[in-house]
Amino acid sequence: MKGGMSGRNAVVLLAALLGAALTARLGVWQLDRAAQKIALQASLDERRALPPLPAAELARDATHGAAQWHRRIAIEGTWLPAQTVFLDNRQMNARQGFYVLTPLKLADGSAVLVQRGWLPRHFDDRSAVAAPPLPAGLARVEGRIAPAPARLYELGGASSGPIRQNLDLDAYSAETGTPLRPLSIQQTVPAPPGADDGLARDWPAPATGVEKHHGYAFQWFALSALITGLYVWFQLIRPRRRQPL
Repeated sequence: MKGGMSGRNAVVLLAALLGAALTARLGVWQLDRAAQKIALQASLDERRALPPLPAAELARDATHGAAQWHRRIAIEGTWLPAQTVFLDNRQMNARQGFYVLTPLKLADGSAVLVQRGWLPRHFDDRSAVAAPPLPAGLARVEGRIAPAPARLYELGGASSGPIRQNLDLDAYSAETGTPLRPLSIQQTVPAPPGADDGLARDWPAPATGVEKHHGYAFQWFALSALITGLYVWFQLIRPRRRQPL
């Protein structure tokens, strides 16, 4: 087909156009996701900068609880040390150990789960872990509102006992008979302030994953450019270079 485009060349052109357009669109989608994450990060930063949430306004349902994540709070209650749980395989400063969780009973009879801090794991005996003692009577906890600790991959059924892999708030509330608020508090200040209770509290800042989306966008745009470049080289430039002068 002199002077025209063969059926094979038309198929190659169509495939190249579709491939370049699709990968470019995926790159734009990743940039859009990154913009959403940037807006989310700005919202989280605004919450962290707000004055401490009054204790009386602590959420009682999951919807309001999520809206309060990362707000600072100071709250008073009575510790329930018998219900302390150690979450295994939790890292802090690149070291393996346990998150120490204890419910704090509030004046209305409900409780909030407090992530008190982190303890290192004993190298020889995983079960050799003990939380620092808690004061009796009314205690004051300062920290940040947070969701329950993230779930890790777990083999088998639901864990139980003081050392476990994960903790579900609803299931633990039913297990202990203690009504828990739909959130937790990451304690940031020892009680009393200035005391050394042996717990680390270098809680990781919430990550929104903006860099990940930028990286994916770069890959998709690079693939789109590669498809375009390969088409131009093999279908346009290379055939002309082979033509006799």
